[in-house]
Amino acid sequence: MGTMNDSVVETPTTTDSFMLTLTDMAVVKIQAILKERNVPDYGLRVFVAGVGCSGLQYGMALESQTHDKDTVVESSGLKLYVDPASAEYLDGATIDYENNPMGGGFRIENPNVANTCGCSQQSGCEGCH
Repeated sequence: MGTMNDSVVETPTTTDSFMLTLTDMAVVKIQAILKERNVPDYGLRVFVAGVGCSGLQYGMALESQTHDKDTVVESSGLKLYVDPASAEYLDGATIDYENNPMGGGFRIENPNVANTCGCSQQSGCEGCH
C-alpha cells in the first residue's frame, strides 16, 4: 500500500464539455489589446460580476495565470480563464465585439439567460421599473 502525499496541488481544469466561444471580431480586438499593452502571453478572465435588474453582469480582465480550479478554454490562440461559479452561467456563451459609434464594446450572448430581468418575477418586470 502506498503513502499519500500531504500536499495537494490544484490544477486548472481544461474540459471539452465547457464551451465559451469568441467571435472573429472579439479575437481581433483582444489580440489588439494584448499587443497594445505589451502582454502577448496573457489571457482573458471572464466572470459573472453579479445579477441586476437587467440580468447577469459580466466582467473581463487580462490575466497572466490561472487561479485554483479555473476552467481554461483556448480559442483562436487565446486563453480564457473562468472561475467555477462563473462557469455555471457562462457555459455555451459567445463573446462578441461590436465597433460602432453608439456604444461599441464587448457583448456576451448567453443562452443560459431566459430573460433580461434579474428580479425573479415570473410574470413580468413591473417591480424593476
